[in-house]
Amino acid sequence: MNKLAENPIGIFDSGIGGLTVAHAIKNMLPHEELIYFGDTAHLPYGDKSEAAIQAYSVKIANVLLLKKCKVIVIACHSASSASYELLKEYVGNEAHVINVIDPMIDELAAHYCQATVGVIGTKRTIQSGIYLKKIKERDLPIQLRTLSTPLLAPMIEEGFFNNQISKEIISQYLSDSQLGKPDALVLGCTHYPLIKTEIEEFYQGKTVVLDSSVAAARSLSLYLTSSNLLNPSKKEVHHFYVSDYTESFEAATRMFFGETVKLESYPLWN
Repeated sequence: MNKLAENPIGIFDSGIGGLTVAHAIKNMLPHEELIYFGDTAHLPYGDKSEAAIQAYSVKIANVLLLKKCKVIVIACHSASSASYELLKEYVGNEAHVINVIDPMIDELAAHYCQATVGVIGTKRTIQSGIYLKKIKERDLPIQLRTLSTPLLAPMIEEGFFNNQISKEIISQYLSDSQLGKPDALVLGCTHYPLIKTEIEEFYQGKTVVLDSSVAAARSLSLYLTSSNLLNPSKKEVHHFYVSDYTESFEAATRMFFGETVKLESYPLWN
């Protein structure tokens, strides 16, 4: 057995969105110990500069490396587009780094060539052009349509989903002519799985809605298996850190992980 197999998996995001990735990982890899860092003091990342996101990402990576994480999962599209290459170089051989964009590109390559694919996400993710860049790099025959949907992440953070307000905002965005009527829609923000059902209701089965959190968990599972890093003994306790404690974040964490969740404050000093 690889001596690092029992080390934890680190996961980070600016807020509750990354919990969808952590939850998918917990379901797919129930023996793994998870350490989650929510940078709630700086949320949302979607409207921050690339330099700011990179600075936050490096600070969080330092925390996760101190916790001996064998893998660091960037559970945020904005941070994945801004910080992935930097973190890979920064972390080096100390941990493997996974983002939430490349696994989705793999899924598109496997199942959606010749299709029209829409991507919705934060301003930072959409303006970065990261999906189009990666599709062109791999010469994939996919017609891509992207749309910035900046109100969705803060709406979800504030608990406005599965109600009339969220339905109206979602409908307004998805009716945009820039997006059209794609064959598949990528949820290009880890918050969006929380409104996946509402998005599917809007499309009435005519568009497949793709969840990047599941794709990221699948990619992690493949890496751990191929690297002989699967934890052989079940870990019952997961650890949750936030840069700024909020009751809403604790409530969201308990929604995914149960009543045993305890948040610990771990400020990232500017």
